[in-house]
Amino acid sequence: MDCTFKGIFSAMVTPMTSDEEVDYKTLSTFADYQIQAGVHGLIPLGSTGEYYALSDQEREAVVKTTLEAAAGRVPVLVGTNGGGTGQVIAYSQQAEALGAAGVLLAAPYYSLPTPDELFSHFKAVNDAIGIPIMLYNYPGRTGVDMTPDLIERLAQLDNIQYVKESSGDATRISEIIRRCGESIKVFCGCDTLALESFFMGAIGWVSGVINVLPEAHVKLFEQAVKQKDWPGAREHYYKILPVMGLMEAGGKYTQYVKAGCALQGHPVGPPRQPLLPALPDEVTTLKEILDLV
Repeated sequence: MDCTFKGIFSAMVTPMTSDEEVDYKTLSTFADYQIQAGVHGLIPLGSTGEYYALSDQEREAVVKTTLEAAAGRVPVLVGTNGGGTGQVIAYSQQAEALGAAGVLLAAPYYSLPTPDELFSHFKAVNDAIGIPIMLYNYPGRTGVDMTPDLIERLAQLDNIQYVKESSGDATRISEIIRRCGESIKVFCGCDTLALESFFMGAIGWVSGVINVLPEAHVKLFEQAVKQKDWPGAREHYYKILPVMGLMEAGGKYTQYVKAGCALQGHPVGPPRQPLLPALPDEVTTLKEILDLV
């Protein structure tokens, strides 16, 4: 397996039963479905995977199940986020020991660390593991923005090799590439800027909507990055953009993704509380938009 990360990486849902227990059997079959659909990598325990609502035992079991289902066919990057540096190191070392190809790291939530504190945090994790790190800049969730200045500093660390840029700032990807060159590779993390991100040099796309429309995401990557068919990519992107716009704008991203999976014939159960399932009228609207893709 080529462990150079590139392409479409699914930020996987964590399937649940009706009583909100993790459904490991469905997780296994769903991971296989995503791979069969052509995705280039899997990321369990990201934001869409509701990692924040899982116990340590559940997190470990989700990683094991995903790795077993992938069976070396695609790289599996594990979200190893937590509130403290020691906790993140422990999750990251566990992921490495279980066989993960890399880890996905956002800024620690709630504490609002300064840039110097963030550098110290990520350096500590970098020094504690031997697999690639994909930074995850999502200030809308963490309350902390990883600026291009900080990413340029972090790119000098051996294991920090990728960044998922989810700030929604259309200039960020070009600025990171201009500053860092080949020292760090950029993945799009904002669904409504995917085509623009590819044009500016992003080598991949991490998204929760991939759970719902894996083939459509793979097709866009093939057209834009591999074939450089920009007119075709633009036409295709405009077909799927309304789905992503609805999911990103409604404040119910995970709820919509899980509802979308069910509408596409792959039920993955409800989110775990405090999140609640999408409302019937929301599901109806989503179905109407999906039917146009």
